Amino acid sequence: MKYRTSMLSAAIAVCLGVSAQAQAQDAAASDQATELDRVVVTGIRASLQQALDTKRNADAIVDVITAEDVGKFPSTNVAEAITMIPGVTIDRLFGQGERVSILGTDPALNRTLLNGQSVASADWFILDHPSRTFNYSLLAPQIVGKVTVYKSPEAYIDEGSIGGTVIVETRKPLDLDEDFVVGGQLGYLYNDRDEDGKPQGSLMLGWKNQADNFGLIVSAQRLDEVIRRDGIEAYGSVTARHYRDGDPGVAGANGSVNNPPMNWAIGEPFDPFCQGACAETLENNLDARGPNSLSASFFEQERKRDSYSLALQFRPREELDIEFNALRIDASYDNINQSMFAFMGNAYNSLMRLTDVTIEEGIITRGTFEGALSVFDVQNRKSTVETDSYDLKARWDGERWFASAHVGTTEATGGTGQQVFGEFLNWGNYTYDISGAPSQPGSLTYHGANPFTDPSAFRMDGGWGADPSGPTTWNPGWGGNIVFKPTRDEETYGQVDFGLKFDAPVYLLRFGAKRREHETEQRMGGVSLASVVGYGDATADMFNPQPVPGNYLSGFSGYGDLGNRFTIDGWALADYILSGEWLAPWQTMPEPNTFNDPSFAANTWRILEDINAAYVQADFSWNGLRGNVGLRYVQTETESHSWQCIRTDAPPPCPADGYAPAMVGKKYNDVLPNVNLAYDLADDKVLRFSAAKVIARPNYSDMSSYLWLGDQTLTGGGGNPELDPYESTNLDLSAEWYFAEDAILAGSLFYKDVDNYILTTTRPEQHFNQSQNAVTTYQVGRPDNAGTAKIQGFALAWQQQIAGGFGLVANYTYADAESSSGDPMPYNSKNQLNISPYFENERFSARLSASWRSEYFTNVDRGDNLWVRPYTSMDLSLGYRFNDGVSLNFDAMNLLDEAYHSYADTERLTRGVYRSGRRFLTTLRVQF
Repeated sequence: MKYRTSMLSAAIAVCLGVSAQAQAQDAAASDQATELDRVVVTGIRASLQQALDTKRNADAIVDVITAEDVGKFPSTNVAEAITMIPGVTIDRLFGQGERVSILGTDPALNRTLLNGQSVASADWFILDHPSRTFNYSLLAPQIVGKVTVYKSPEAYIDEGSIGGTVIVETRKPLDLDEDFVVGGQLGYLYNDRDEDGKPQGSLMLGWKNQADNFGLIVSAQRLDEVIRRDGIEAYGSVTARHYRDGDPGVAGANGSVNNPPMNWAIGEPFDPFCQGACAETLENNLDARGPNSLSASFFEQERKRDSYSLALQFRPREELDIEFNALRIDASYDNINQSMFAFMGNAYNSLMRLTDVTIEEGIITRGTFEGALSVFDVQNRKSTVETDSYDLKARWDGERWFASAHVGTTEATGGTGQQVFGEFLNWGNYTYDISGAPSQPGSLTYHGANPFTDPSAFRMDGGWGADPSGPTTWNPGWGGNIVFKPTRDEETYGQVDFGLKFDAPVYLLRFGAKRREHETEQRMGGVSLASVVGYGDATADMFNPQPVPGNYLSGFSGYGDLGNRFTIDGWALADYILSGEWLAPWQTMPEPNTFNDPSFAANTWRILEDINAAYVQADFSWNGLRGNVGLRYVQTETESHSWQCIRTDAPPPCPADGYAPAMVGKKYNDVLPNVNLAYDLADDKVLRFSAAKVIARPNYSDMSSYLWLGDQTLTGGGGNPELDPYESTNLDLSAEWYFAEDAILAGSLFYKDVDNYILTTTRPEQHFNQSQNAVTTYQVGRPDNAGTAKIQGFALAWQQQIAGGFGLVANYTYADAESSSGDPMPYNSKNQLNISPYFENERFSARLSASWRSEYFTNVDRGDNLWVRPYTSMDLSLGYRFNDGVSLNFDAMNLLDEAYHSYADTERLTRGVYRSGRRFLTTLRVQF
């Protein structure tokens, strides 16, 4: 650690020394670069023209949106604003864009930079692990001046991207049109599924002195939003063999068709429920797959995001420019998920109670059960995300040379600070049916009493034994757990850049060096609730039950009794659990701890990553040919820290005092050449070519030693500290025709030849099974450098002002991706289509934005490949400008209330179908 600190201190000292030297120079004035960066936008058409001008003059292959675009697109975060760029897609698991894919690549293979530098990011969902993706839900559109998507690299830009690099630029004080600017927004955001709304607001103050050499911009934004997500889910899938034999690999497992449990009333096993045609159907289709459970999900969340930004700019002389940018984000994502489901795949409570089964084309489409398990799970999570970024840059720009120094630090904390999980059980007679999938993902029909409507019928597991009043004669049940899983992401950087200017075809030669010190960690801990009958076996009616809202599961069909259910006050349940009211007299309140469970210790890890980089780049222009050629050298050194059990004298699981820290180190070097060529065929026609060697480092969680295990399904997943980085040769070719004012017709081809592609593969591993108290074989998915991959395709774009204020933006992208292993490529949609007609005059503006992407693979979960069905989003923005300083806008988002539909290998095996409602935002904007 001392080495890391001393190296960075040296880099910062060099940067500050260059800054001081730059202030002492007295070179000729040159503010040409500043003028080129100036963005003056007054409407949709003007912003589109500004974006085209930037694209037209760029040497690399880029796409741009400007501040007015972000304001005009109906969006509450930047990810949704940039979806109209060709080849840019987003994943909407919770109804909003949080992760960006570029040209058919995994979001982790793209980078997002704030003012050219890293910005720390954290996630809120407990199932997420720290990765290299950026959480766009954190970034308020109001702070953004321009967003540039680099689809081909330049040597001076940080490496680490295969798909593309998104550079978000905040506004600069000395670019203000007036010496003093005050702007603000007051809005109201309403969700029609939750039938609730919240006020929104932002305020911006900009000032610069009359000498035009010092200025500042301060801003604050508040987003407050209620999200409700209704869904139908299945927690994994099982085979007909599982129904017949129980847990695979476990000899003589009780609780399956062939292994019924003991009926202690008569001292003999139960008679098999599945006989005759039922048993014969299973026997003839042992590899057929069906859902492990069928659930009705009710998810609620209130998102609060406070953003504060400060920009200072000082230009004591025309050659010297000093900038300081600070960003603070405080966000909370507290959420409750209430799932009510039939658990027909449970080995000890349901499998043996199968009485009838239907199997069609290898899919278990229908099953009837007598006295099988039903479950009501309630998960209450306190989740926060905080981000701080501080960035200081000094640049001397003389007539013949420039020098700059750049230092900064960024840190984000997030994750789930506390999850309180309560579980209630019941038994009933029911039939599940998924034969109508995917249009009807699943239905559940109870025969007789429906426990989904009776809170008193659901009770926490109180265990079993002879005397519940005695600690030695009673085996406690499992009533849930208390879990924490916070994360932290931090980076400190120092950078120096120099450039020489020439009156020659090679007009700029620049070179520089940079050091980045990154640290990412995840901690996990918790404790299970050992509940005893008569004390901890609470019933659901103790926590203010009420029926679900009348519009629950609206947009779904054929779901049967899944939509006829209750919910409870989840926070009241959390208070009950945390207070210890459920404890038996001899019990003490358990303390959550990392070493209470092997899975907690395995999910606690830290990654240290030191990166040293140097580059040289030559920019040239000669007889219509322009561009740049560069070389970037990168040295990466990583340490993966974790906990390992060293107690060999104790039976598993590992005792709490049996863990010791462990570390796996890795070091690698990369040489990354690139060339960008642009040839101006005419004033309105440009041909472009780019070739580059690029890398993308593995996700932090993939580099870790984390491990999770499913004791019932004997599946799991984990990390791999020995991963090598992705390496890719990228080729791009494009042609652009600017055939009219504010118009373009463009086509591009892209090809990415990727080595060391990382894919999750499943392998058998031996681990201790706590539910069976024995070492068993699990099928564990881990990331591996699985081989090579190719991503290739093309994009077409058309933008034009048609007539009478009407215009159109449209593009189509085809991306075909395949790996040498035959495994699908994450987040690759082969087809993407965007269409956005608009109208604008002096007072009124309107814009419709429609995006469609074809199906795409996301990840491997519980041994299944998970896919998302094609997704269509449609948004509308209307605006009325009363005068130059006052306007009223109405944004309608997710007009189709589109379903996010995830399935396992086949569309007939739904993993989760969710709808999150339409969102309507009315905003009054004032600026003077």
